[in-house]
Amino acid sequence: MKTRTLLTKLGRLYPKRIAQKYNDYVGYMAGQKVPEIKRIVLLLDLDEIVLEEALSHKPDLILTHHPFIRGTRAKVFARDEKKKAFALWLDTLPVMVYSMHTNFDEAPNGMNDALAEKLALTDIKPLASEPMARGGYLPHPMNVEEAAKYVVEKLETKYGLLVAGDKEREIKRVAITGGSGSRDWLSAMAEGYDLYISGDAPHHVRRDVMNAGYNYLDVPHEVENAFLCKMKEVLLAIDPTFDVIKIKHEKPPIVIK
Repeated sequence: MKTRTLLTKLGRLYPKRIAQKYNDYVGYMAGQKVPEIKRIVLLLDLDEIVLEEALSHKPDLILTHHPFIRGTRAKVFARDEKKKAFALWLDTLPVMVYSMHTNFDEAPNGMNDALAEKLALTDIKPLASEPMARGGYLPHPMNVEEAAKYVVEKLETKYGLLVAGDKEREIKRVAITGGSGSRDWLSAMAEGYDLYISGDAPHHVRRDVMNAGYNYLDVPHEVENAFLCKMKEVLLAIDPTFDVIKIKHEKPPIVIK
């Protein structure tokens, strides 16, 4: 498929205009802008750790979730010589690096719908005050600890940090934002969700949740590996002849007990 055709189709599904303006840079990152695409490698992140494996597949396109360059090239290169050298070297290769981040998170059939589907939620819908998040009903009511264990199992992660401010509350409705969405727990609480799920919650957020008598489950950022399966599904729906390779290189940190 012509590169322009594929990027146009992806742009209609996950428009750049809905990416968060204050900290997100999506789209072309590095490499040569190839005219046609047949083989695609999917990654959560592109860095030196996974580069050799990614290039070994000889892809036309490396499609990542997290932006390889977070900001304009001029600003990033001015403060990060290592990233500058890496990007300029990638520019010499016949492969294009492209990222779809918060535009993929928020749009229908993107990250947060994928996570809600993994939890087998019903009546899935965006939160009214935070359209990136998704909310829905668990298959059946659970207590707080049962719900937390259920989420950890379904999201295929090794742990979750449960902030149980209301241990007696029955958990029926949950809301979720993949990645670093801890700040949106107030929206979930205000809209009547019994448990909010996200990641990267700092200490003060956990304290605020506890003081509010709410329940929050902090899961590893790596649950966003859901990007790999969902994006492969999307790409093959666009063109079943694409050769799509998923590389699951992100793993949760080791928990020392």
